[in-house]
Amino acid sequence: MDSDELREVLQEAGLSPYQSKAYVALLELGTASARELVEASDVPDPRIYDVVRSLEDRGYVETYEQDTMRARAHSPADVLDDLQNRASRFEQAADEIEDRWEQPELDRHAASIVKRFETVVDRARLFIQEAENQIQLSASIEQYEQLRGVLADALDRGVYIQLSIYTNPDDDVELPAEEQLAATTTEARHRPIPSPFVALIDRQKACFGPHEDALNEYGVLVDDRMHEYIFHWYYSSCLWEICDEIYSSRNDEPPIEYVDVREFIRDVEPMLLDDLSVGVRVVGKDVSTGEERELEGEVADVFYEGDDYRGTREIPLAQLAGRASVTVATDEGEFTVGGEGAMLEDVEAMRLTITSASE
Repeated sequence: MDSDELREVLQEAGLSPYQSKAYVALLELGTASARELVEASDVPDPRIYDVVRSLEDRGYVETYEQDTMRARAHSPADVLDDLQNRASRFEQAADEIEDRWEQPELDRHAASIVKRFETVVDRARLFIQEAENQIQLSASIEQYEQLRGVLADALDRGVYIQLSIYTNPDDDVELPAEEQLAATTTEARHRPIPSPFVALIDRQKACFGPHEDALNEYGVLVDDRMHEYIFHWYYSSCLWEICDEIYSSRNDEPPIEYVDVREFIRDVEPMLLDDLSVGVRVVGKDVSTGEERELEGEVADVFYEGDDYRGTREIPLAQLAGRASVTVATDEGEFTVGGEGAMLEDVEAMRLTITSASE
């Protein structure tokens, strides 16, 4: 079905000619300013704002602010429900809308504001489906249930998943059973107060929405490493570090796997203080070239800024907020390994595994 036929079908479904032109153009663009939409759809400039707002009222699009007002096609679920009740021609149009909506990506290196919270969960689902290494998720039980399927698929792919599940203090609800958590997460913790929805994927993408009792409904979508890193620290310090563990598949004895170099340092330094030899395998990226890099050897040293807790067995997360790295001695020499966003080290670690610990 070409674009002209799709617009015709949408008009038969109740859209005006200008609405159908703007909507089909927005499906193809993914996201656009009013000026870009005028040029792509041939809707007259004086009419474009009224047309976009009328589409938003019908649930077809949503608007958000960056430098100027921008619009993107809303999740097509409501549109599909309407069209799929009609003849086979309408069903073809529904499939076409779904295909075109899924193609565009968020603007790179930018954070976008959306008005509907459901958009945040929808986008998180898509990001989770594409995850390759790590997911950090803060969600209510209901939100967790909505994402269980894609989380299970990601875990099967070898993705490391941390879940912080929150409940209201007055709610009499049961947390997910251990078998359910084992099928969907690597580690899970519980936060017994209302919390934001946060989904962080592969150190690049982030979805944020305020907790359900917030007065304003909005969301933030990010596809940028620097912005995601800010959300990562919020997640680590406020939604993970202080919460009670309710499930973990991590081994107590080697091999013990980590996705965070700072957590690795907190566990390894006490071993070094006991004069243990700690074997380690690192999978990550070469900081200079960006190419995949693997190291295997022995932990020679750990480094973090500040001396207040050096030589102690319990290092607060805040003490590791600055530069933190591990030196690994291999057959090829010594290499420094940093965490997310490493710039001064040789390797940015994606996964670290304690392979052995012996005297």
